[in-house]
Amino acid sequence: MKNAIIPEKGQPLKIGETEIPKPGPGEILIRQKITGICYRDLLTQDGYFPRARFPITPGHEISGTIVELGEGVENFKVGDRIASLIYRPCGKCRYCKTGNENLCPNKQIYGENLPGSYAEYILVHQNSVVKVPDSVGDHEATIASCVTGMILHALQKVGKLREGETLLVTGSGGGVGMHAVQIGKILGARVIAETSSPEKMGEIGDLGADEVISYSDNFSRQIKNITDGGVDVVLETTGIHTFSQSLRSLSTGGRMVVIGNLKPEPVPLPLGLIILKGNSISGSISSTREDLREALHLSSSGKYKAIWHTEEPLQNVNEAFQLIRQKGNRGRVFLRLGE
Repeated sequence: MKNAIIPEKGQPLKIGETEIPKPGPGEILIRQKITGICYRDLLTQDGYFPRARFPITPGHEISGTIVELGEGVENFKVGDRIASLIYRPCGKCRYCKTGNENLCPNKQIYGENLPGSYAEYILVHQNSVVKVPDSVGDHEATIASCVTGMILHALQKVGKLREGETLLVTGSGGGVGMHAVQIGKILGARVIAETSSPEKMGEIGDLGADEVISYSDNFSRQIKNITDGGVDVVLETTGIHTFSQSLRSLSTGGRMVVIGNLKPEPVPLPLGLIILKGNSISGSISSTREDLREALHLSSSGKYKAIWHTEEPLQNVNEAFQLIRQKGNRGRVFLRLGE
């Protein structure tokens, strides 16, 4: 089968051939039609994840059809459509046993220390997957964990977003932000969307954003002018670029949930501001199988659709990476792996 690998830190991806893997105990071999490109894949290429061992097949946005089962796999059969978490949890620690497997300290990440999804066939583990309803499309299934489930987890479980509250989504023109705008509205929030790409503002508004603002060095002033003193929740998708202004956009008692950082560097943290306003800042990592099921249910309802810019053949992976680096995509970018 064809696959794409990152041969060394900082190098372009190479297309190669490798054998179709055989499933071991608890493992499931699936055939994929498409996979998504996450900005984390670009950070892996840049060498920001020390556990990545090059050469590595990147990618962790996984869905497909089961073609072979390993010994001991239960509740799945050949021909089932499944979607996977971006990681393989151990299934034994206290986090896994309480349904918080996203916090598993022993988890292994597809595309980092496990072979990833930039290949037609991939091995996943039964601890990572759930069945996909027939009514859910391939694009929605593929981003159900990394995008949809991740956003649901961040907003509902970590940010405690309630109906009628005001939500600020930073980086709303990107592959995560556009979906966060949709989900915020579905959850009943007033959504303010920030973007550094003014040409995308109309499209973001069409997704349901109540207000769309263009990035500036002091956009918190604009936020406070259009709200009653600030927003209840910030979903911070870009990190260092917007963190300071996002924090200042919070109302008293407001909550910031950080799910992304496009440039992994420290940010200034004004402790006095956080204390005096009673604000909280939380990190939110990935999704659980419960989140994954909810994401697929949401997609099945017809209320939510994958927003995608292009679907490129695997051999165009380097051009697709460059498109994302230049912020040229409106929504997700997918790679086509098989028919």
